[in-house]
Amino acid sequence: MPRVKRGTKRSDRRKKILKRASGYFLTKSKLYQAAQEAVERGLKFAYMGRRLKKREYRSLWIVRIAAACKLNGTSYSQFINGLKKAGIELDRKVLADIAVKDAEGFTKLVELAKAAKAKADKAKANEAKAA
Repeated sequence: MPRVKRGTKRSDRRKKILKRASGYFLTKSKLYQAAQEAVERGLKFAYMGRRLKKREYRSLWIVRIAAACKLNGTSYSQFINGLKKAGIELDRKVLADIAVKDAEGFTKLVELAKAAKAKADKAKANEAKAA
C-alpha cells in the first residue's frame, strides 16, 4: 500500500477542536488532548441543555398559568380540565402568553372553562341518577 501523509487532515481536525476550545482555562485551550476532552464534555452538556430548556420553559408556562388562575379563583388543574371539556385546544405556551399580556382575555377563558366543567359535572350527575 502507498504511504499516506496526513499533514493537512490532522492539522485541520486539531485546529477545529482547538478553535472550539478557545476561551477554556489553561491547557484546555492550548493542548490538543485536554482540549478534545473539554470540547466533548462541553458538547455533551450542550446536548443535555437543549433538552432541559424545553422542560424548564414548560414548567415556567405552567407556573404563569397557575398564578393567573389563582387570581381568577380557580386552580390550574381545574382550568386545564375545563378547557379540555370546552374543546379549547390552546397549548401552555399560548395560555401563558395570554395570562401575562391579556388579563381580560384570560378571564374569559377561565369563565368558559368553569362553565364547561360545570356542564360536564351536571351531565355526569344526571347520568349517575339515571343508573
